[in-house]
Amino acid sequence: MNFYPVLRELLFRIEPEQAHHFIFNTAKCFQAAVLPLPVIRSMYRFDSERLVSHRFGLRFPNPVGLAAGFDKNGEIVNFMASLGFGFLEIGSVTNLPSEGNPAPRLFRLPEDRALINRMGLNNKGPDAVLANLRRQRPSIPVGINIAKSNRPDVVGSDATADMVSCYRQVAAYGDYIVLNVSCPNTKDGKTFEDPEILQGLLRQVQKSRQEKELSAPLLVKFSSDLTLDVLEKALEVCEAENIDGYVMVNTSGSRAGLATRQSALDAIGAGGLSGKPLQAKALEKIAFAYRFLAGRKPIVGLGGVDSPEYAYKLIKAGASLVQFYTAMVYHGPALCQHINEGLDALLEREGFESIDQAIGVDSK
Repeated sequence: MNFYPVLRELLFRIEPEQAHHFIFNTAKCFQAAVLPLPVIRSMYRFDSERLVSHRFGLRFPNPVGLAAGFDKNGEIVNFMASLGFGFLEIGSVTNLPSEGNPAPRLFRLPEDRALINRMGLNNKGPDAVLANLRRQRPSIPVGINIAKSNRPDVVGSDATADMVSCYRQVAAYGDYIVLNVSCPNTKDGKTFEDPEILQGLLRQVQKSRQEKELSAPLLVKFSSDLTLDVLEKALEVCEAENIDGYVMVNTSGSRAGLATRQSALDAIGAGGLSGKPLQAKALEKIAFAYRFLAGRKPIVGLGGVDSPEYAYKLIKAGASLVQFYTAMVYHGPALCQHINEGLDALLEREGFESIDQAIGVDSK
């Protein structure tokens, strides 16, 4: 029996960030107790050889992962692994610790099955994150998502140096590393997604990678708001700099087509939109990137993943793996198991013996 709808009713009566802290601290208690984890794992785990894949030299027991943003400091990776995920992504981690933006900074849009956040990259920095990871080691891949420090004076070449410094500190501890390039890094609001700026960053990161002989695969995460022309140019830069894979899409600044009242959106103000409204953008950009790359590089797809059917759409569009975070707020901890069970059934129904056979079939 799924008790989450009752719990959700209670959680939605308190502020979103307070609800997150309650869930997060409960997870920490379970993890500290250790003994409940095998029980939780037996409740939520779903195994099928049809879902197993290998990417970047890593084995993924299933293609469904936890997106960055939920466990920013890598405090509960053992607990989250027990919920049946095939991989986890922690962060974003920044070179300089940050308390983030003032509250309120997280908002629910129930009518749209979405969230708006302006958290401001709150995290405890590389030292704290690495200390947490050293104490835990789940049996699934754990990626580290890094971003530019949330400091208005860290711009231009200083922003590049800031990202490279964070990379050098954490890269040996992640099974893969994601460069979150959609945060502004100039006074005029340009992001690392600007092709010229992106090229400078990637060259410096790759230089550090070679100097320190770091082997963790390097991925780049793109915004949902990029036009296809800009995305194409960014992909060209990434391919020239030998990036191993891509994560798409990040949150959106757009409010177009939402069911939530405009007055409520005006009251919330600025922030990144995540959840179901991103589905069309994610599908479009993943299909475009898969075709551009001719399927040569893995794509981690996210943006509204909330069901087996939609996860399958992303995979058939070109995603090798998928992630979610926002949907867990609305559907609870059993969602990963539900998606994996559904994916397995969909693959079997369509005659695929492995998930690899389904990747990109709608984009060829």
